[in-house]
Amino acid sequence: MKLRQPTDFLILEELEDKGRNVATNLATHTGKSRKNINTRLPVLEDYGLVEKIGPAERSGLYEITPLGQAALVYRDRYDEVDDFEAYVRSDGRGDGEASAEDPSPEIDDAGERRSFARGESDEE
Repeated sequence: MKLRQPTDFLILEELEDKGRNVATNLATHTGKSRKNINTRLPVLEDYGLVEKIGPAERSGLYEITPLGQAALVYRDRYDEVDDFEAYVRSDGRGDGEASAEDPSPEIDDAGERRSFARGESDEE
């Protein structure tokens, strides 16, 4: 995960603070060009940090994902850790794995929080 600072974090902050939005508004709120925002949003979507939502497929309306919110929580560590994506996905433990001492749920590849109760299966 290669993020551009401060642009990508500004986009994530705006989506977290103001909710779903389009590139034109994000450009105004962040002080970055619309072209720059339009370039970064698909990259952030590929990383699972934002999600393009409808109603139309080409609407250009985005919202932050749980993984994007986690990236904001740990943004001060971006330059300090070798693999920021693994660090964020591991809820800041840095190893990418859940520890026995910390039963908090992990974030899956779709940016959703997951947890498994003993005796339950994720297949339905």
